Amino acid sequence: MSPQRLSATPTPVTSGSTAPVPVGAHRVIVLDPGHNGGNATHSAAINRHVPDGRGGMKACNTTGTAALDGYSEHAFNWDVATRVRDALSAKGFTVVMTRPDDSGVGPCVDERAAIGNRGDAAAVVSIHADGAPGANSHGFHVAYSAPPLNPAQGEPSIRLATTLRDGFSAAGFTPSTYVGSHGLNPRSDLSGLNLTERPTALVECGNMHHPGDAAVLESPDGRARIATVIANAIVSYVG
Repeated sequence: MSPQRLSATPTPVTSGSTAPVPVGAHRVIVLDPGHNGGNATHSAAINRHVPDGRGGMKACNTTGTAALDGYSEHAFNWDVATRVRDALSAKGFTVVMTRPDDSGVGPCVDERAAIGNRGDAAAVVSIHADGAPGANSHGFHVAYSAPPLNPAQGEPSIRLATTLRDGFSAAGFTPSTYVGSHGLNPRSDLSGLNLTERPTALVECGNMHHPGDAAVLESPDGRARIATVIANAIVSYVG
């Protein structure tokens, strides 16, 4: 699972535009494609510590994982997020991305949460792929902050996570065989989830280290299917 340049606050973008989002003008959805393409060459920047939301500190971000053939998680996250963005924009949603491209560094996980909070988002979905070891470790899972630290992290976030889980299952994707239960994974250690004040969930779309999962994650058709599931789940949730 990581950040645009840390020397400046990233500009949220809407459907490819850098114009500021008029909060309240439309239904606002924040998409958070994990990591970033420049993280690997800026270790000092992404290793600096930021609040974890539960009284501790953790790294600003990470490089993310990669499939065994080298296909990077950050590229997967960006591809799927842009597909979801385009689908939601076509339905009239205002979509804010936590990073504008896949060539920058950051933003840090605390700033990613702040983007959703500032935008008063109806839903925030963080898009990732996992890198778990084990020949039989495969499948998707959806994380949310637990125990909740504010009302938004309670029922609204659990309902968002469950809606995403149900969408993946209905589309034929396999719930994780190695973490969580029935495709849901409550977490207390993810800063972006702990710091949010909006309904938020993080989707691990599959395990990049599993050949079967990787084949889906690396194929344009697989990424299109995943993006459709996420977009439809968000529409259903906001409904």
